[in-house]
Amino acid sequence: MSEQKMYEKDEKDEKEPEKHEEKNVEEKWRRDPLGSMIWALILIWAGAVWLAWNFGFLERYAFLKRILTVENDINPPIWRLILLGAGILIVIEILIRLFVPAYRRSVIGSVIFAAILIGAGLGSMIHWSIIWPVVIILVGVILMLQGVFRKK
Repeated sequence: MSEQKMYEKDEKDEKEPEKHEEKNVEEKWRRDPLGSMIWALILIWAGAVWLAWNFGFLERYAFLKRILTVENDINPPIWRLILLGAGILIVIEILIRLFVPAYRRSVIGSVIFAAILIGAGLGSMIHWSIIWPVVIILVGVILMLQGVFRKK
């Protein structure tokens, strides 16, 4: 085999895995668009909350004042509402993944992430000493539900 043909063969072998890898990412998105949709909704939520804050709409609602008002807080209060909404959207994703077989996959990481986001959002109302035990309970419940609904 000539040196030129060997070189061309090596170049071909190097390019093929890249195409295959791109195809897998695209296939994965087509099979499971739920994650992308949830992240798009989180961005929409963040923009909507920020816009509502800038126009002063959030100050009208008494139930939001408790979440948004904390003395001696250096963070802008809208971040708590954004994090709380993001956590709730991830909980919705978790529920869809648990109950819709087409989107089923492991959700333990998402449960922990959602609990942290919700905890950060409610940090002014609920202390972390309550949130961590709730996280552990939720992980246990998710493990139990996965065991019950696992395909046999």
